Amino acid sequence: MTIQWKQEAEKRRDEIIQELQGLIAIPSVLNEDDATEDAPLGTEVKRALSYLLDAGERDGFTAKNVGNLAGHLEMGQGDDLLGILCHVDVVPAGNGWTYDPFEGAVHDGKLFGRGAIDDKGPTIAAYFAMKMIQELNLTLNKRVRMIIGTDEESDWRCVEHYFKHEEMPSIGFAPDADFPIIHAEKGITDFNLHLTRFKEDERAPKIEVKTLYSGERYNMVPDYVKAELIVHAEQTYLLQEFEEFLKEQDVKGEFYVDRGLLTLELHGKSAHAMEPDNGINAGLLLVKFLCRFECDARAKTYLSFAKKYLYGDSRAIALGLSGSDEISGDLTLNTGVMRYSEKEAYVGLNVRYPVTYDMDERRTDLQEEMDALGVTLELLNDSKPHHVDGDDPFVQTLLSIYEKQTGEPGKLLAIGGGTYARSLKKGVAFGALFPGKEDVAHQKDEYIDIEDLLSATAIYAEAIYELACEK
Repeated sequence: MTIQWKQEAEKRRDEIIQELQGLIAIPSVLNEDDATEDAPLGTEVKRALSYLLDAGERDGFTAKNVGNLAGHLEMGQGDDLLGILCHVDVVPAGNGWTYDPFEGAVHDGKLFGRGAIDDKGPTIAAYFAMKMIQELNLTLNKRVRMIIGTDEESDWRCVEHYFKHEEMPSIGFAPDADFPIIHAEKGITDFNLHLTRFKEDERAPKIEVKTLYSGERYNMVPDYVKAELIVHAEQTYLLQEFEEFLKEQDVKGEFYVDRGLLTLELHGKSAHAMEPDNGINAGLLLVKFLCRFECDARAKTYLSFAKKYLYGDSRAIALGLSGSDEISGDLTLNTGVMRYSEKEAYVGLNVRYPVTYDMDERRTDLQEEMDALGVTLELLNDSKPHHVDGDDPFVQTLLSIYEKQTGEPGKLLAIGGGTYARSLKKGVAFGALFPGKEDVAHQKDEYIDIEDLLSATAIYAEAIYELACEK
């Protein structure tokens, strides 16, 4: 039986776009201030989960809500289970969008919106792949289950809860990264470094830094920073230097004075933490600027630490954490959060480390070094690396499907991102970003190319057919 998968996807073009626009219209950003018993991660996150579960029930799948943290849509029969792991939560939209981030506007063959490529677009592609199998009346010899998470961008409480209560798939893929296929994912750990030891001012400082605030998520390069200062001398000079600094760095910023308090704001460029060099870290850039001036001793300790150990060092060389391997490449470091005030002084770091790297040992070494500096390491989480052998028949099947549909050679990839594939015993990430295409995940004006969306739908449909259907 020969099925023209891309043609089948093309027949459903308008329906696919409309369904994706409906999902994008829900601003499903984690909001625990808005949490309830029925919506533990916020009402909008719950609404996105319900949107997909309701659609699946309408279209004839078996739908199940698992504790309002996750859910699944299932079809087929048999003992074996093929999992397709997706997520409907998104990172905050940020500023500076050309189009409404929660509209799903279509321009020049692209559909724009937060989550368009990460991960609502690929989720809808996988959803319609399942629909195509169903509508073509193909016989399944396995169960196929789309598992829907709601906390992928934060703490993965969704899959943790899900797999405590539900079956682990035999094999599975996550449409939440790049084609051809990702068989290795770096380890990911978040931790804070709290400064606890400060020098005293020996003389009255020219500048007192009252607060510095940058970043909301550890897995994003922060695109905004705000600092509040009291300037006792040469304020005009400082502001002239600030304006010149903005020009030198080719970034935007503002300042204003209110009741003796000078506020500096600087705008960088957001990017995914898997490659911090793709962004401009607003917080660290302002640190670099403020280190030029005679600040109070407490602030100077904080700023000097950040400049010495973090600025311009995406490979964590200064912290002594650098490492690399042939499977997954370099360790990366992102300073995602900076907080400074009279009550706290810390930086929040996201480190993505190679699959052969011993993070436990290296973190112990770092803690010893930081203790000597009066800095406390607070470990928040550590998701260990994930790796599936590239010669596994499951992996080779997916590679052959990709090659058949694209006419391009398939190859094995490793990433610094973390996908739900690592929650499976045998799972890989499989699309939906095609080689050579711009990766705009977590950035303003995020989009998915509509032709790529249809191509991904076709690839996922054939993957389900080859892995779970009778021939």
